[in-house]
Amino acid sequence: MSLSDLFSSGFKTRNRDHFAALASIALADGVVTPEESAFIHRTAQRLDIETPEIEAIISNPAAHPVNPPYSGKKRLERLYDLSRMVMVDHIADAAEKKMMKRFIIGLGFPTQEAETIMEKSFELLRKGIDEDKFIEAF
Repeated sequence: MSLSDLFSSGFKTRNRDHFAALASIALADGVVTPEESAFIHRTAQRLDIETPEIEAIISNPAAHPVNPPYSGKKRLERLYDLSRMVMVDHIADAAEKKMMKRFIIGLGFPTQEAETIMEKSFELLRKGIDEDKFIEAF
């Protein structure tokens, strides 16, 4: 196996795992709204998740571990996506927040700061902050 194959495989696995985290948040309250579904499918395209994989991952997102990137910036990019998934339908219910905190901790953020990080993320999104400004804010 070449180095590029190894990198590509790991990159795809991290993307699938991140996609599964987004699907978990969408499914947390038992209802996937049209906004959540649209966001999931747009993100799948961006992450290069193929159509057959989308349904397989959505049907069992728990089969994919939280697989945090090594880079702090990449972790913040993942946090941005997760926050957007919660807020895409403008409703952050208790089940989604609980799942979000779990993923914040899984990404390597301090457990005692998970609630604060989550609320800051939501506030930034409510202000319409883009990804670059979101990352700068942390």
